[in-house]
Amino acid sequence: MSETDPHPFAALGIPPEMIRGLEELGIVTPTAVQSTVIPFLLKDGSDLIAQAQTGTGKTAAFGLPLLTKMNPKHRDIQGLVLAPTRELAKQIGKQLFRFTKYTEKIFIEVVSGGDNIDRQTDALKRPTHIVVATPGRLLDLIERDALTLEFVRYVVLDEADEMLSMGFKKQLSEILKLAAMRRSTWLFSATFPPGIQDLIKGSMSANPHSIQIDQANVVNRDIDHRFAICKGDGKTAYIFDFLQRQKDRRGIIFCRTKAGAMELYQELADLGLPVDVLQGDLMQKERDKVMRAFKKQRVQFVVATDVAARGIDVADLSFVIHHQLPDQLEYYTHRSGRTARAGKKGMSLALINAKEKWQITQLEDKLKVRFSEFRR
Repeated sequence: MSETDPHPFAALGIPPEMIRGLEELGIVTPTAVQSTVIPFLLKDGSDLIAQAQTGTGKTAAFGLPLLTKMNPKHRDIQGLVLAPTRELAKQIGKQLFRFTKYTEKIFIEVVSGGDNIDRQTDALKRPTHIVVATPGRLLDLIERDALTLEFVRYVVLDEADEMLSMGFKKQLSEILKLAAMRRSTWLFSATFPPGIQDLIKGSMSANPHSIQIDQANVVNRDIDHRFAICKGDGKTAYIFDFLQRQKDRRGIIFCRTKAGAMELYQELADLGLPVDVLQGDLMQKERDKVMRAFKKQRVQFVVATDVAARGIDVADLSFVIHHQLPDQLEYYTHRSGRTARAGKKGMSLALINAKEKWQITQLEDKLKVRFSEFRR
């Protein structure tokens, strides 16, 4: 970039003070989703449906335009971002805060389940321009009259497919009714199961602007998709051998059930591996403890169920292993999307028996990806 060339983000319409904050974060070149979404949202800003996988820079794609549309002089909540999990909500809130380091002060509050609701109620008494929330906790706070959506002008639904798969359809519809004065809704999703179409019809304009990033690959193309054929009773030994060879590389092993995750975790821990587990019966404090240990690299591997792993964003995960292939196609996308984030490479390894080979072919056809057999 020469001195006469505009900064890549300036060319998209991002103001200089925000660019300064981006540069400090090492964000200089826009990703595909940012290059496509930001100009539309800044110039038009009407209803948007964007299909993009996780780890592609979505937070900046919707966050930067959202921040530019806030009026810092008004103390009311003008922007609302909904996310499926506490972890993702906090991650979004942190990013938005960082983007505003050199701008006029824009106040952002994160409210999610698992945190003290009285503390959140007190925090919302201060001027708040953007709320990042999980659906259930947001409705709890509305019921307590801790906040109102009366002045919300922009609503972002991030990872909408995950929110629906977690059973938030009714809550989302209720929230969107309460934000009736909004100018637009921006929906981001990696996949589009039937429930998303119902949500779009019920809460967005007749012809929302649609953007699909990397149309040929709903799943991140930086992921190396592999499969290995092994018998059910040999999977633990196979995983143990694989993990032993990983040196300092980190990853997640996905199981279909809580019981299966606990059993595999116990077997791997008994074999002396630095492993922990995330499953639905954990209390929030226990879950937070596991996530802290994983992020700080005190734990190298985590065994997880699909629901428990929602919204996990841990930097530099080299691989995911599917102890069994998931029941739903969307879950494969979400599982594999935990690796190869932010332009890095990663591997998604599915353990199957010989009779399950047809499922690999099905994934190849539907997701437009190519699997190769993994050989040790």
